[in-house]
Amino acid sequence: MKRLCRATMLVMLLAGCGSMDTSEGGPAEIHATAITAFKPGSEQTRFGALEFLGGLELSSGNALLGALSAIRFRPDQRHFVSVLDTGHWLTGAIERDEDGRLRRIVDAHIMPMIDRFGETDAGKGAMDAEGLALRGNHVLVSYEQNHRVDTYPDPGFETSPPDGSVPILIPKKLLRGNRSLEALMIAPQSSPLAGAAVIVAERSLDDQGNMLAAILDGPLKGRFTVRHYDDFDASDGVFLPDGDLLLLERRFDLAHGIGVRIRRIAGGDIKPGAVVDGNVIFQAGSNLQIDNMEGLDAFRAADGTIHLIMVSDDNHSILQRSLMLEFRLRDEKLVSQK
Repeated sequence: MKRLCRATMLVMLLAGCGSMDTSEGGPAEIHATAITAFKPGSEQTRFGALEFLGGLELSSGNALLGALSAIRFRPDQRHFVSVLDTGHWLTGAIERDEDGRLRRIVDAHIMPMIDRFGETDAGKGAMDAEGLALRGNHVLVSYEQNHRVDTYPDPGFETSPPDGSVPILIPKKLLRGNRSLEALMIAPQSSPLAGAAVIVAERSLDDQGNMLAAILDGPLKGRFTVRHYDDFDASDGVFLPDGDLLLLERRFDLAHGIGVRIRRIAGGDIKPGAVVDGNVIFQAGSNLQIDNMEGLDAFRAADGTIHLIMVSDDNHSILQRSLMLEFRLRDEKLVSQK
């Protein structure tokens, strides 16, 4: 999503967001600089319901690195799959230091995504990958501009065209070109949604100003909406084991600057026809170590706690950063009221 980059250009010359050769792919050496404090110069670790565990600022000599839109971890909690909104896959594994903090990324590869016609580098409008989900033997990807959810074989997605598509249920005429299918999540099989794929639009709104959303399959298949307010737009989300949805939202405007928050939405509220909302459990602004946060995933660590990992889209701008941040979900109490 390039709205952040365009807004930044209003206030300064920006060396970024330009065109690049997106047809090549292969191994990518990623350099990682540790982020030890979420609030610079402070030892504070608790932020809302989250405890900061550490992070990385990522860079590479490979010009394709950047524009991270979504990330999903494999069951081993090391290997991951990510999509770039330039129409590329990024795969790799995280390594930790002796204290268990993020240390670096290894075995990284960036590969061009193949479209349904067997082509690569089909242009930003055709391959604007924003959302990502892993389910069974498929990788699901949601796209903006040419609105759709395609499925790719897993393993083999890096070198294969999509082998199917999931109907998005939302009429395409209601979706805005560059603010549509941003968040794609898979509900737990044990929840009432029974493993369904769920999408939430970034800022495609209904007549009441709510974000369009849909349960794409399963027993509760149908459309719903998510309350939209405070100029925050959906960028990703992840379901917790209990079925609740953590919705990642970000904001950027000249008046307030950059911001990110997470809302926790009760899983039982997500059903056809519903207007869902949730309490803010985490919020951060430009005084903290954030950027254009677009990706969120969660997993249960060895100690039984839930860890969250966020990544940012740097828009290939020298004024922005590719970040990977890790937090622990510390409690389930409300830390902010709507």
